Amino acid sequence: MSEYSECAEDTAGQLAEGGRTDPATEAFVAHRNLLFTVAYEMLGSAADAEDVLQETWLRWAGVDLGTVRDQRAYLVRITTRQALSRLRTLGRRKESYVGSWLPEPLLTAPDVAEDVELADSVSMAMLLVLETLQPTERAVFVLREVFDLAYDEIAEAVDKNPAAVRQIAHRARAHVAARRPRGVVSPAETRDALDAFQRAVDTGDLQSLLDILAPDVVLLGDGGGVKQAVLRPIMGADKVARLLVAGMGRVADALSLRSAQVNGHPALIVRLDGELDTVVAVRIDDGLITGLYAVRNPEKLSHMERETALRR
Repeated sequence: MSEYSECAEDTAGQLAEGGRTDPATEAFVAHRNLLFTVAYEMLGSAADAEDVLQETWLRWAGVDLGTVRDQRAYLVRITTRQALSRLRTLGRRKESYVGSWLPEPLLTAPDVAEDVELADSVSMAMLLVLETLQPTERAVFVLREVFDLAYDEIAEAVDKNPAAVRQIAHRARAHVAARRPRGVVSPAETRDALDAFQRAVDTGDLQSLLDILAPDVVLLGDGGGVKQAVLRPIMGADKVARLLVAGMGRVADALSLRSAQVNGHPALIVRLDGELDTVVAVRIDDGLITGLYAVRNPEKLSHMERETALRR
């Protein structure tokens, strides 16, 4: 955990215990989970989202609160601007990333899954769709579609006029609609698919695995050049199934799988010899797995040790 995160938790604890803090700190702590969610949805990286929050706090601490009409909107505006700047830097880092880049998975509390719109917006499948947007398009889409901000508020956050923001929002909605999962998938459907997937992997039953994978399924792996992972997308049920059966069969004695709530949806946690090794999230369409996202990069698994609070 970063020093900043520890400081934020200490401050939250003081507030909960009735400790005296200044109004700026109270406002920031009150909206912290919302601001983290905004930054995370824009960046797909919890580590970068925490850095953005630290930068937001530094700027917020210097603001004259007497000039602020709406503290929530003001904080979201600061966070959005910092996230946009970070998003452009992140884009340059991804160009030299080894293999596929996947969003950083988060262990989430049950209340995230209960908010269907929030869970959909932070799912691995949706975050990958958001990766296909330009930075400003992503910011506008997230602020409008997920957090329901007014166009004039978004315009201030992205330094555009409201008319331009409306056009960007329309374009981003059409782009996302063409690429997002075809329908809302219930947690029960995802669990059923994952249970079938886990049974097939546990038993090495190739046919059972083929039965739960869509013909056009895509497997993406993210090892970040640190852990072995597929460097390019593997497409097609037969190729994916054979790769999984062979790969997991080699470590069967050391392998354990369990389900967990990741990014608001059921996912699988893979451990080797008891150590966290991989997080496997899925995309479901029409009852079949159409996307498998396996995150192995150790730097992206630090938020799987405890639940992360997300808010709208």
